[in-house]
Amino acid sequence: MSNTSLLDAVRVVKENERIAAESYAHAAETIRHRVGHELFAELTRFEQYHLERLTALEASLVSSGEFIDYQGRDFPLPPVFDIKASQEPNQKSMMTIISEAVELENQAQKAYAELAQQLDDPRGKKMFLRLAEEESIHHRILLEAYWSMNELKAWKWSRPLVVTKLDME
Repeated sequence: MSNTSLLDAVRVVKENERIAAESYAHAAETIRHRVGHELFAELTRFEQYHLERLTALEASLVSSGEFIDYQGRDFPLPPVFDIKASQEPNQKSMMTIISEAVELENQAQKAYAELAQQLDDPRGKKMFLRLAEEESIHHRILLEAYWSMNELKAWKWSRPLVVTKLDME
């Protein structure tokens, strides 16, 4: 992958992270119950972290053509309580918010995985595989939130226990 097309790709995923962070911040403001609010507030912080690291990568690629070392970020443990969805006004819009977030995470995971496959640089490949893994974890958390709202009528989310090849290196 040429440096120009790599920079273009980094700029595209940076914009996607910015949009995701803004969407999640809006969702956190919209959702009144603590579990849903905390879930989307944490997703906002996570996507902002990705944006910051991608901005650092872009600067490094422009100045030296080098990848940065990416230190992944763990998703914190969730609150230990459920809140009944029936207490959440406008539940249908909550399901829409969660559905849109699921799709954002799915697209981000695929974009990072595709970028990783196009790179020869081991640090770049490792960075984008880790980003893909983190987005995949967000996707699973949001799917659980969707399922719990739909089936249990309660806000619930957890951090999936995931051991990956990258964790073992």
